[in-house]
Amino acid sequence: MNNEAIRLNKRMAELGMCSRREADDWISRGWVRVNGQPAVLGVPVLPTDLIEVSQQARGLQKKSITILIHKPVGYVSAQAEDGHTPAVQLFQAQNRWREDKSSHRFSNDQLRGLAPAGRLDIDSVGMLVMTQDGRIARQLIGEDSRIEKEYLVRVQLGETIQNVQAAFDSRQLNLLRHGLSLDGRSLRPAQVEWQNPEQLRFILTEGRKRQIRRMCELVGLHVIGLKRVRMGRVKLGHLPQGQWRYLGDDEKF
Repeated sequence: MNNEAIRLNKRMAELGMCSRREADDWISRGWVRVNGQPAVLGVPVLPTDLIEVSQQARGLQKKSITILIHKPVGYVSAQAEDGHTPAVQLFQAQNRWREDKSSHRFSNDQLRGLAPAGRLDIDSVGMLVMTQDGRIARQLIGEDSRIEKEYLVRVQLGETIQNVQAAFDSRQLNLLRHGLSLDGRSLRPAQVEWQNPEQLRFILTEGRKRQIRRMCELVGLHVIGLKRVRMGRVKLGHLPQGQWRYLGDDEKF
């Protein structure tokens, strides 16, 4: 066991209590105690220290919501940039999927603290998770996350846009699975298979910036369409593009 002291917010995140940001919020509200004493921001703690969280924090966490948006091309995942619209602006009552079975009722207050847990670039479509729950954010995008993310990727090879599979060297496919590096760091092994002669299926357990597009460039492929269809055990399914739904109470990533 590592007996070194670490910051309280990091320890709370490691224990799965919340995200670091949530921890700092709870500490500042006086909702966290260490060994029976009110905690202060930045305090170092040992693995043997007892961390307790108030019922107010638990209640707030229980009310937190997570939504799935089918992001279209042209929307950015987080803050507005270069005049492009953030996907969170699709989170409006009129865009809720009418087949959403969740008992949650839409409220503008739910926009508070709603942040993307895993981005999609502006040219990509598919499943975007936005959550108020730091535990879910850490599960999906934390440094130690191994949650699978599945993508369907349409590619071309030079001028070849039909039956790309036949023109593509199978040895390069093995490189996509394992053996590439980005920004001087080796990539984790990936599952990569042909879905059809023009489309690859990628399953990744990490999320580097524009990772799939850059991986494909390294083996001579150009991505002309990218769609995320699954994160962990939760699938995009039949959710229409531009619409959203709540994560069900029975759904777990």
